[in-house]
Amino acid sequence: MRLPRTALMSVALALGGCATAPLERAGSLRSYDRMSDANGLVTRSQIRMNKKDLLAAKTIRIASTAFPARPGVALNDKERRLVANAVSRELCLRLSERFRIVSNDDDADLTVQATVTHATPTSATASGASKALSIAKTVALPGVPVPVPRLPVGLGSLSVEAEARDFAGFQKAAMVWARSANSISNSARVANEGDAYDLAADFGADFAKLVTTGESPFGGIAALPPMESIPVRLGGAPKYVACEAFGRFPGLTGLAGQGLGLPPAWTDSGAKDSPANSPDPASPPGPGSEQPLTQ
Repeated sequence: MRLPRTALMSVALALGGCATAPLERAGSLRSYDRMSDANGLVTRSQIRMNKKDLLAAKTIRIASTAFPARPGVALNDKERRLVANAVSRELCLRLSERFRIVSNDDDADLTVQATVTHATPTSATASGASKALSIAKTVALPGVPVPVPRLPVGLGSLSVEAEARDFAGFQKAAMVWARSANSISNSARVANEGDAYDLAADFGADFAKLVTTGESPFGGIAALPPMESIPVRLGGAPKYVACEAFGRFPGLTGLAGQGLGLPPAWTDSGAKDSPANSPDPASPPGPGSEQPLTQ
């Protein structure tokens, strides 16, 4: 029993070193009514969905993710844009598995809008030290498959909220989401936005599953990614032209950069500069507006 217990203690310590991601309602959703807790192993969230209407939808528009400057969020404009675009790009890929993605100029059954509400920066110093330890292990024990977890300090976090609205503006799905990086599943990047950038993909996957299935994305067995998504992740053209607005995945260069701990901006070109990537003119006003809230 000593080995399993030691392993469990190591996992607990690694997860316990996470930064605390606040699960906060920032006011970007049209309604927070009847949202319920739905938590994963390392994720906290509140969700609401209308399964019948979500499953009936066939087309979807993805508005550019917003990440406004906020007090207490020490990321600059360039870093925030990169994280926000990573959310949009992941949403576009994941939602393409079931929906036809259309541009902002076209009618759609659903419109998705996400807003980053908080991000804790990654400590570049701690990430650099983690990479140094990993390299030292490789030199000292070449060929020995012993993983080297990150140092459980200086980890980043990400908080996001998003909703899917129908053509009349009624909310059909909503999620408030928060997750922190940990020493096991998140690789160290020497950049303020390193963990937030990686966690953006996790949020995109969770919210897309909520909208696609009409069910909580947490629990159950994780599904393997469809084969047609692999070329897109390697930098190929997306299934729908509308997804080009968010740029292409950095592919093998990005994977290599992640393995080396390079800043995301070194390998990710970000969004394309096009009208399709501008904020959605139909973006929701805040709560209390005269727009329809729920159905």
